[in-house]
Amino acid sequence: MALVVDAALCALTVWLAFCLRLDAWVTLSGMQWLAIAASIAIAIPIFIRFGFYRAIFRFIGWSAFFAIIKAVSLYGLIYLTIFTTISIPGIPRSVGILQPLLLLIAVGMSRLVVRYLLGETYRRRLSGAAQTNVIIYGAGSVGRQLASALESSGEQRVAGFLDDDNSLHGSLINGIRVYNRADLSVLVASCNVKTVLLALPNLKASRRNEIIESLRGERVAVRLAPNISEIAKGKLDAAAFLDLDVHDLLGREPVQPDRELLERNVKGKNVLVTGAGGSIGSELCRQIMVLGPEKLLLVEQSEYALYSIHSELLRQYPAAEMRIIPILASVRDERRIGDILASWKVATIYHAAAYKHVPLVEHNAIEGVRNNVFGTLVVAKASLAAGVDNFVLVSTDKAVRPANIMGASKRLAEMVLQALAQTMPTTKFSMVRFGNVLGSSGSVVPLFRDQIRGGGPITLTHPDITRFFMTIPEAAQLVIQAGAMAEGGDLFVLDMGEPVRIIDLARRMVELSGLTVKDGTNPDGDILFVTTGLRPAEKLFEELLIGENPTPSQHDRIMRAREDFIPWQILQTHLEGLDRLMDKGDVKGLRAQLELLVSGYSPSEKIHDLLSMRREEVLKSDELMR
Repeated sequence: MALVVDAALCALTVWLAFCLRLDAWVTLSGMQWLAIAASIAIAIPIFIRFGFYRAIFRFIGWSAFFAIIKAVSLYGLIYLTIFTTISIPGIPRSVGILQPLLLLIAVGMSRLVVRYLLGETYRRRLSGAAQTNVIIYGAGSVGRQLASALESSGEQRVAGFLDDDNSLHGSLINGIRVYNRADLSVLVASCNVKTVLLALPNLKASRRNEIIESLRGERVAVRLAPNISEIAKGKLDAAAFLDLDVHDLLGREPVQPDRELLERNVKGKNVLVTGAGGSIGSELCRQIMVLGPEKLLLVEQSEYALYSIHSELLRQYPAAEMRIIPILASVRDERRIGDILASWKVATIYHAAAYKHVPLVEHNAIEGVRNNVFGTLVVAKASLAAGVDNFVLVSTDKAVRPANIMGASKRLAEMVLQALAQTMPTTKFSMVRFGNVLGSSGSVVPLFRDQIRGGGPITLTHPDITRFFMTIPEAAQLVIQAGAMAEGGDLFVLDMGEPVRIIDLARRMVELSGLTVKDGTNPDGDILFVTTGLRPAEKLFEELLIGENPTPSQHDRIMRAREDFIPWQILQTHLEGLDRLMDKGDVKGLRAQLELLVSGYSPSEKIHDLLSMRREEVLKSDELMR
């Protein structure tokens, strides 16, 4: 269709060139028809060669118009040579000059008209759908590409750019004005701006956090521009814009990894990750694959979780199919774990398999201890038998003076490794303890995001609750680096800075969503905060250390902790007793034993284990019936 239109434009512009030259509306005859035939014969092959008919007109951009100029210029040179320089009797020389100019205008205008008629902007106007106004922070190349893509999309209208470069303020980029950051409040009010899109891909984290903090309270949602490949597709909708990264919500610099430490126990070696489908385990797998292991064994008891991480890694590393080994197994299965380690010469194990959700473990105390403590013991003993070089346990700050079964079980798992490291040093056992992980399953960030999208309320267990936070990639990198520094029985903790108040994190998320908190000082706000009370065995504050005076390590943000433990000969007897209590389903005795073994463990008076509580109810009911 486009080819036929271009042929018609060739004929039309030849006729117009004759009319302009002769200053009258004329009818072509004789040799004059040769000018039309020559125009079509020259133009169409050139247009095909320049790819005119491969372009999608509704997304046509400046590059396509430059191609039109080059193609018509080549055409004009040939046409001018024939009809002006050489000359054909009966055809004025000026036609060879006028017609290419007219053809350039006609072809260019035809593309613009089609782009408008078929474009998303026109169709949205025709349907009456409303556009939302956005501002792009960053007038660099990414910001300009984003503005062009949004223009094609039609769902958002760019009301302006914000940029820190004073020399750009007041200037126009593709018809869009560049403003100072100080003008944002006026723009929000005058242009009804709803969203600020950050197009600052290479900005330092500290400066980026300053910008994000300065946008709080402006009643605009702050979103991230998609990556360059998405922008290059030329069509964006609201779903393409990304939520702020957890680094941005946390508002602090991420811990920078040491490449040599990352590679020491991974590169060129067989590595095994337990709990490979979990939040930390899956990120460990991603980080490990980047470092080039010989083989990566994914051990996971959840079929779906294993399928998910295995499929993801195969998509990223299609050539490494034989090096990524998915294995369904429970860490409590001694024979299965032993067979796995006997079949592959594993050099390093990252033990991330654990039950970590505090209330759920409190409701299922026996399973929590069996998995977290005895699952660790099974893998540790199998590692000793198979001659594994390094064993790294993923631990938690909840292991410090724990108030719940989950924390107590993780501290006891640490003590198991400390005791084994002292007695059987052939495998280097180490533990890595860190705080809450932002963005993981069960963390507050996805919960708060869902609550904000739903219009609230945001639920908080206590207004004063604080937590240490880090991101999933930071946590995984810490585990890998700390394990590389292990000498045997090491307990590593991260210098995570100051703890974060959960209510401050929630308020930051609300304000960066373009909303306000509804409270006594602002009764007309958007999102209400509701306090639900502390959950079973939940602490107000978390700690990273039991003892004092941690010592530095090779990494300036990782410390070595020195904490007491029970020698293996004594601990082994206690573990056997603990196992008997679990076999009998004695949750009360289990808690008493944990209280004896784990320093600082102070359980709540009430038992929250659901099965144990139900048994008591049934017993009482039976007694009443008698």
